[in-house]
Amino acid sequence: MIPALNEEATVGKVVAAVRELGYPALVVDDGSLDRTGEVARAAGALVLRLPVNLGVGGALRCGFRYAVTHDFQVVVQCDADGQHDPAQIATLLAAMQEHNADLVVGSRFASGVPAYDTGLVRRTAMRRLAGMASRRTGVALTDATSGFRAIGGDLLRSFASTYPAEYLGDTIESLARAGRTGYRVVEVPVEMRRREAGVSSASSIASAWYLVRVVAAIWLQRYRPTGRRVVSMTRWESQPN
Repeated sequence: MIPALNEEATVGKVVAAVRELGYPALVVDDGSLDRTGEVARAAGALVLRLPVNLGVGGALRCGFRYAVTHDFQVVVQCDADGQHDPAQIATLLAAMQEHNADLVVGSRFASGVPAYDTGLVRRTAMRRLAGMASRRTGVALTDATSGFRAIGGDLLRSFASTYPAEYLGDTIESLARAGRTGYRVVEVPVEMRRREAGVSSASSIASAWYLVRVVAAIWLQRYRPTGRRVVSMTRWESQPN
């Protein structure tokens, strides 16, 4: 599943790479003003076109609903900007199967992968968010804001109905909810690339402001009833060939 907003320059290449590996590709066109949907469809994707921009969280919720309605058991999120290498989808799926995980996070900051450069303010915010997510999930997470993930089982059905829709709620808040309700979370190191075109929505100012908002949101989650008992969680490291 590939959420996309004004990514006509890169989405076709991403879809083609996913299709070449034998996976079906669903692009959720989040109200793009360019030819994102047309390019994705020409590359072989099924395209859900949203009439207005809902943000990444809203777009993902639509994609999760489509997956559940059409009886998919696992969804892998992959960015449309070229940062995520579709060849590493297999790594996420292998970790999910080996550890019977509900949610697998691909980390660009875990040991064993090349350094991923970010600005000081943004990286500081990302470290704080990773620490919060680690406490909520019981897993030593290093990249809570990663959008390269595999989601399956009951958690996929839960996300289809209650996925966080506000800015970056699709990352840290979704992890907090998964951990709080007892789903098994795993992190796997993956190598990510810089976006090939366009501009990221995660500016330094946005990241700092989001840190304040998400602290309040996660704190309030403590007072909501849980739907599942807590199970053990772990962090998974890829093994050398």
